[in-house]
Amino acid sequence: MAPISHLSTKGLSKNFGGIQAIRNVDFDISKGQIRALIGPNGAGKSTFVGMISGRIPPTTGEIYFADQNITSLPAHKRICLGIAYTFQITSVFSKLTVHENVALAVRRNRQLKPNDVLEQVSSILDKVGLLDRANSEVRELSYGHQRLLEIAMGLGQEPSLFILDEPTQGLAESEVLEFITILKSMAGLTTILLIEHNMDVVMATAEFITVMNFGEILAEGTPDQIRLNEEVQLAYLGKT
Repeated sequence: MAPISHLSTKGLSKNFGGIQAIRNVDFDISKGQIRALIGPNGAGKSTFVGMISGRIPPTTGEIYFADQNITSLPAHKRICLGIAYTFQITSVFSKLTVHENVALAVRRNRQLKPNDVLEQVSSILDKVGLLDRANSEVRELSYGHQRLLEIAMGLGQEPSLFILDEPTQGLAESEVLEFITILKSMAGLTTILLIEHNMDVVMATAEFITVMNFGEILAEGTPDQIRLNEEVQLAYLGKT
């Protein structure tokens, strides 16, 4: 049986003035897949996921999510459909506790009993290794733990598509290893689109990789196929 398409783009393009940042991109991610999106700086990755999440309007092309055309939907309505997007820059409420931050995400668009919220928040914090810091104010956390909290807040929305934009940026080596474990535990539970420069993370977690360069898809394939692709080596990975 062929994989079920969860999100796809058809001829997606974005112009900023006279500059074409994204050019006619056809993209498809299967339901439950962990897909990595990689490429050099300026390749168009953040612009592309900005269009998927609804924060950047496309110039031309269409976006489909769960068989629905969402091209014209604003970001908050895409969140309601099940698309969660973590930013490159940590976006948390620093004066609230860790528990309160995740509880806000858990309650979004849902009516839950207090005990259900507490149970769900505790489960999520345990998954990302922050349960022992539940009552700490976010401003007391290290940068790495704030990044993990952002992932917890995304999980709190119970997304069917979870977009992680450079989640390991600024993390210590031990925190990166912790993130890899978390990501692997999510395999098959939700569809994940991972934008990441750390190739050790990409190769350890992604089932399939899309490589962008100059606003276009340069190559797609399994980690082994991408590692051996000469065009990708020249454009991004470098010769080994």
